[in-house]
Amino acid sequence: MNLQIEMEHHRGVLIVRLSGELDHHTSDMVRMQMDEAIQRRQCEHIVLSLKNLQFMDSSGLGVILGRYKLIKQKGGKMAVCDVNPPVHRLLDMSGLFKIMPVYENEGNALTELEVVS
Repeated sequence: MNLQIEMEHHRGVLIVRLSGELDHHTSDMVRMQMDEAIQRRQCEHIVLSLKNLQFMDSSGLGVILGRYKLIKQKGGKMAVCDVNPPVHRLLDMSGLFKIMPVYENEGNALTELEVVS
C-alpha cells in the first residue's frame, strides 16, 4: 500500500493528513513535502492527523520527530490527532506522547493550538 498526504493551512496551523503506510518507502516524500510547506508558508504549529494511517515504522517516527524539532526551533508546537490503535501503540512505546500532545480529533487539536498562539 502507498501513502497519500493532504496538507491544509488553517490560521497559522499546518494540518497534515496521512493515509496509508508511513514507512521507509514513503518517509522521504513526507519529509520533503512537510519541510517545503513549513519553509514556504508561515505556519506556527503543526497538527498531524493519522486517522487513516494504517501502518508506521521507525522511519515514520523519524519523520515525525524531525518535523517536531523543526517547528519547535521556530517557537511552534506540534500535536497528533485521530490516531488508530496500532499506530497509537507505536507512538506510545516510542515515548512520543511525552513530548507531543495527542488529541481525539482535529477540532480539539486546532482549538488547543490556537489558544497557545
